Amino acid sequence: MQRTLALVAMGLISFPALADRMPIPADAPPAFKAECGSCHLAFPPALLSADDWRRVMGGLDKHYGDNATLDEKTRRPIEDFLIRNAGSGRRTMGAGVPPRLTFTDWFRHKHDEVPAAVWKDKQVGSAANCAACHPRAEAGSFSEREIRMPGGYRHEHD
Repeated sequence: MQRTLALVAMGLISFPALADRMPIPADAPPAFKAECGSCHLAFPPALLSADDWRRVMGGLDKHYGDNATLDEKTRRPIEDFLIRNAGSGRRTMGAGVPPRLTFTDWFRHKHDEVPAAVWKDKQVGSAANCAACHPRAEAGSFSEREIRMPGGYRHEHD
């Protein structure tokens, strides 16, 4: 019984650290980072649901104001990867139409303390520019301890 309680306690202590880690799964097709990462961070697939990724990949001709059309040979493996590694549950709820990870309930909750001026800072430009405040975002690390807000704003953990 004591061993079980100890294991549960250790799991609860490490849970926040796991929530800060969202590395890109190792089975990512080479085109994923090359194509998606050419304009923005190649977002971790767990940030949207499978249905939302289908919508994103099905509308590449109007990809948030840009034409990001890919040939089928490139598009299909990326979509399959995103769907296979998609998130579920509370993290992906509320993404909207078209799906935006920055509209999810989880994203809004995690960023509710960010001053409006930070989002407007020219170094940020958009809430989807994770790397503006998360310097290790490309490595899948979104730890609050690593946050560096541009424009002289301070995060409460600094």
